[in-house]
Amino acid sequence: MLTVEILRKFGADVDLGIKRCAGNKDFYIDMVSTILKDQRLYALAGKISEKNVAEAFEIAHALKGVYGNLSLTPIFEPVRDVTEILRAGKLDGAKELVDEAVRQFELINVQAA
Repeated sequence: MLTVEILRKFGADVDLGIKRCAGNKDFYIDMVSTILKDQRLYALAGKISEKNVAEAFEIAHALKGVYGNLSLTPIFEPVRDVTEILRAGKLDGAKELVDEAVRQFELINVQAA
């Protein structure tokens, strides 16, 4: 079960995340639990493998907002960086960043189970 303590150990800025959820800890945990079921990060990896910069950018940009608003820093930072690479129409380094984001995503999912 996902808890504030698990998220803190993971490296999430829990206090900021809760603040962004109107100070409601339970709502914050529910939102994080919901996004941890989202499979778009894998879709992003697929679009990068296909070298589809435009579609990869759309997915990355959306995920950047979600992970940023929930203060899931270990996932947010590589997604933020890949978004800027894709915004420039490039792919250099994108795969490695998405691989790190996926690794962090899977890590928190294991810890939350």
